[in-house]
Amino acid sequence: MLQTGPKTYIKRLNPTFASMVTLSDGIQEPLAPCPACGWEYWKKAGQVKDYSITGEWFELLECPVCHLKTTYPHPKEAEIGRYYASEDYVSHSDTKAGLINRIYHTARNYMLKRKFAWVKNASGLETGTLLDVGAGTGHFAHHMQENGWKVTALEPDGKARKVAAEKLHINIKPLEELGQQTPQSFDVITLWHVLEHVHDLSGYMDHFRSILKPGGTLIIAVPNHTSRDARKYGAIWAAYDVPRHLWHFSPDAMKRLMAKHGFSLTDKIPMPLDAFYVSMLSEKYRGNDFMGSVAGFTSGLSTFLAGKKNVDNASSLIYIAK
Repeated sequence: MLQTGPKTYIKRLNPTFASMVTLSDGIQEPLAPCPACGWEYWKKAGQVKDYSITGEWFELLECPVCHLKTTYPHPKEAEIGRYYASEDYVSHSDTKAGLINRIYHTARNYMLKRKFAWVKNASGLETGTLLDVGAGTGHFAHHMQENGWKVTALEPDGKARKVAAEKLHINIKPLEELGQQTPQSFDVITLWHVLEHVHDLSGYMDHFRSILKPGGTLIIAVPNHTSRDARKYGAIWAAYDVPRHLWHFSPDAMKRLMAKHGFSLTDKIPMPLDAFYVSMLSEKYRGNDFMGSVAGFTSGLSTFLAGKKNVDNASSLIYIAK
């Protein structure tokens, strides 16, 4: 793992589109095919730094067909916990420290109502059974319960589950219980900024299909690396968030991934506030302080408006599938 400087962890990809990488110690390592479209060759797409916790550098590899990107190397599941071990990781700690995190909390309260409306409209149901994967500190799951839904919430981080129990009195189960869910038992499955963290995309997608009821609804929200703000900020775009984000989706990659596992994409919706949060955080990574927040808000507004004109310009997208 790199510790400093934008030096190349992968010594070369040979040829440019490669199914093998040669590491800096000369060892060759195979690359699995693209999980979205099955293409066997990847190309280098630059390097990105873990700005929020470790300062380590990682490669981005990109599928030239569907433009799915992946962080390389993927930290192993048993080792990735240290990349979340920070009081500043707001979705696990619920911290309100700092301007950007206070904005996050204000935005979250607004978004809970929007998410409820999206679930209701996408499923066509007033109430039902819902599985929330990657529930964090449980605010969405709690909101849905308060509105009459029967909710099963799963979260891998023990600290986040503890925060949920103490603050909201909600019982969030470990992610390991995903495999124990009964086939065809949920009307809706939601993943709010979760799928980009998952090691085994194909395994998860197949399992979601098996535990949804016939005609059930899958709702996945992920960052969009084809967005206006991603193009503007490049390697410092905060939504890359390596190595916690293992995958970086394009709209085409998500559509192909869903189709590959038996889902039909029915709608794409911009997440309205992500552009502001991501742009302000990107400005922070750029080294800007207060004026960076102003510049980030302005950039976020531009991305928000661009997403209104063309959904594929939105900073994050909600994909709704049946």
